[in-house]
Amino acid sequence: MVAATAALLATLVTPADAGPGPAPRESRPVHSYADAIRESVWVDTGLDGDGDGRTDRVAVDIVRPREPAAAGRKIPVIMDASPYYACCGRGNEGQKKTYDADGNPVRFPLFYDNFFVPRGYAFVAVDLAGTSRSDGCDDVGGRSDVQSAKAVVDWLNGRARGYTSRTGETGARATTWSTGNVGMIGKSWDGTIANGVAATGVEGLKTIVPIGAISSWYDYFHSQGAPLYNANPSWLSEYVNSPEAQARCGAVQDRVAAGTPYSGDRTAAWAERDHVRNAGKVKASVFVVHGQQDLNVRAQQFGQWWDALAAHGVERKIWLSQTGHVDPFDYRRADWVRTLHRWFDHYLLGYDNGIDREPAADIERAPDRWTTDRQWPPRTTGTTTLRPAPGTEAGPGVLGRTAAAPGSTATFTDDPGLGELDWAAGIDRATPEKAGFVTRPLSRDLRISGSSKVTVTATPTTATAHLSAVLVDLGPDTIRDYGAPGEGITTLTDRTCWGASTPGDSACFLETEARTADVGYTVVSRGWADLGTWADPGEERPLTPGRAYTMTLDLAATDHVVPAGHRLALIVGGTDKDLLDPPSTTPTLTLDLARSWAKVPLVGGAEAFRRATSGPHPAVTPPTAVPSLSAAVPPAGVSGPRLPGAAR
Repeated sequence: MVAATAALLATLVTPADAGPGPAPRESRPVHSYADAIRESVWVDTGLDGDGDGRTDRVAVDIVRPREPAAAGRKIPVIMDASPYYACCGRGNEGQKKTYDADGNPVRFPLFYDNFFVPRGYAFVAVDLAGTSRSDGCDDVGGRSDVQSAKAVVDWLNGRARGYTSRTGETGARATTWSTGNVGMIGKSWDGTIANGVAATGVEGLKTIVPIGAISSWYDYFHSQGAPLYNANPSWLSEYVNSPEAQARCGAVQDRVAAGTPYSGDRTAAWAERDHVRNAGKVKASVFVVHGQQDLNVRAQQFGQWWDALAAHGVERKIWLSQTGHVDPFDYRRADWVRTLHRWFDHYLLGYDNGIDREPAADIERAPDRWTTDRQWPPRTTGTTTLRPAPGTEAGPGVLGRTAAAPGSTATFTDDPGLGELDWAAGIDRATPEKAGFVTRPLSRDLRISGSSKVTVTATPTTATAHLSAVLVDLGPDTIRDYGAPGEGITTLTDRTCWGASTPGDSACFLETEARTADVGYTVVSRGWADLGTWADPGEERPLTPGRAYTMTLDLAATDHVVPAGHRLALIVGGTDKDLLDPPSTTPTLTLDLARSWAKVPLVGGAEAFRRATSGPHPAVTPPTAVPSLSAAVPPAGVSGPRLPGAAR
């Protein structure tokens, strides 16, 4: 009777191509989560990262439904490879893995196991090399990190060796129960690993869902040569390595530090950690999720990844929120679970549920208010050149379509004590630390969609200089308070449940709500650079004081509507406080406005800008409140180092 029941249940989640009958459109929770198989396997990575003379094995904790196994039926895998399962925890509640007295897994963080295992999926949680129960050393996005997870995909497809223990020789096979179809998911470092594994082109990886993920580790620590906070990755490996790894991985940490210099020079180590350059190898579909105000893993990371995937025709979908570094489970929970369910059903079970034909982009326009686009950026988006020019009176300059007269200049002096919020607050005053340029109040909405570039011709007074460029929406709005604790969410006390539970692994999680702020301006895109990389993006060179240099700053991708009545501003400054480390000198820079411009992706292109900057406009009164970055970007050594994805 048990076998017959298991066989019957198995037919309810059989993929469409597995037999006759109508094709299913949704997997159902027909399997017992309480009776699921929970086991640990150690997969051989083929590397000897810790130099102990034997290849490293990474710990792989698995939970999978028992009924398909009893019926001899194979199932797909959802996988989250992470360095955080022991040191820091996952999710808004900082959950860690737990084990029973025999070392068998009991709790898997997050809701993926609770929700998907009853629906006929296996969930696999991988400890990256050097972390938790794995051998080896974490190398912060390098070969060891990526191979830790790729080896598990290979094992799930019968191409790598697995063992029932960390040191024993009893083999463990996945091909008896795994279809080989794998979907990787994870926030921040975890999602970065998904990007990296996809960029190897490994067979069997059908889809990835990177959430607030890094696509290039260089761009996490530097921006066009300019160092961002904590601009050396070696401390990260020290933070996540297990105590055992700490004792054996000093040489690896030294190599990481030596290969990723604070100077911002591009090296072979940075190239190894650049997944964008290998986007052409990606065979998996990609569901990108990112907070547009994420000041930990900044929005440039998703923008350059998205563009590279598009260039190679990769199937893609994107969600862009107003939050900082936040998982969509904590700002759009019901829609997220429903969408993720359909996504995995389609790409891992083969169900024709139509998700691949739906609009590609969901964008949060205001707290909890979302819009969709068939493609992203929209088809009608056109890059439009906007030019700065002197104003007609004291205060900001003008931002428009007309080039400044030859010889027109603007001058500012780097002040590391001020940043983008200070610049925006003082836009209508002539202040010495910035050069600001604004449009007239808009007569109609103007939508920016994609990545902008700002080209400046600047003459410094010192041998080193950093530049910042920001686009700002000047006008009142209610936004998610991305600079406050929670980065746009408030955690509540009530719980909702998403799947099945056991005494050791609850499917119930604390609810959240939007944390909002009324503001008078919103920074919508940012970019930073070391002017010393003007000639070679891979190497900083000393500047000659008094000489003019031209370089282009890449601004982060965004999708933002500047409403009618508001103004669009371009601000150029030096050190962006809390986000960019200052140069070794305090330069004054003079901009040649005739040889400076911004290329901005506008929906409707230049004609949309012309129409928005002509005709009557509504009057608006800005509030007095301003956002803060104090929680989103804590100073190093004050609130502790910032981690890409660690629980807070």
